[in-house]
Amino acid sequence: MNPPRHALIVLAAGGSRRLGETKQLLRLDGESLVRRAARLGLATAPTEAWLVCGANADAVHAEAADLPLRRVDCAGWQAGLGTSLATGVKALGKQVEGALVLLCDQPALDLAHLLALRDAWRVDPRRAAASAYDGVLGVPALLPRSWFATLATGADDRGARDLLRQHSDQVHAVPANGLAQDLDTPAQRQAWLTPASLGGNPPQE
Repeated sequence: MNPPRHALIVLAAGGSRRLGETKQLLRLDGESLVRRAARLGLATAPTEAWLVCGANADAVHAEAADLPLRRVDCAGWQAGLGTSLATGVKALGKQVEGALVLLCDQPALDLAHLLALRDAWRVDPRRAAASAYDGVLGVPALLPRSWFATLATGADDRGARDLLRQHSDQVHAVPANGLAQDLDTPAQRQAWLTPASLGGNPPQE
């Protein structure tokens, strides 16, 4: 029996206002964060893959132009993460049964975790599989098709987080404590993207 089919949605539309520079273009081990997220997501063998662009769209897309992703532009990206996610969900084909949603600002993300999410979701594709960190369920997450209509409204400016919380009884939680560290501020950028931390781990306190 063939496994259920999932799509990949890489959310790369944000303006990085708190950081003061385009986080999608920051480099870790010589690779931009948007390309890294896309490459890891593609390694889960999605049926289709989408890159949601917004701020600095052409520059962001250029970083992943060599990868088998389709670009979709989010005109209302300034409204928040939910609008970007809605744009990606609306682009999905009817054949996919779930969507793996990734961000570009989680430098601790690795392929092993994404494969764990995918495999957990495949056990019961009617349920979601989400990352568990910092006391919450969040992305990366593989969301079931039954949630697509709600996600497509863009009503939640935090993307899928509130929906995951509301339906936690329908979510398989996959622990990933390192994903609580993101790149929203200059201090967080400095902690991750200095020569001492290019091996993939932030410096110790």
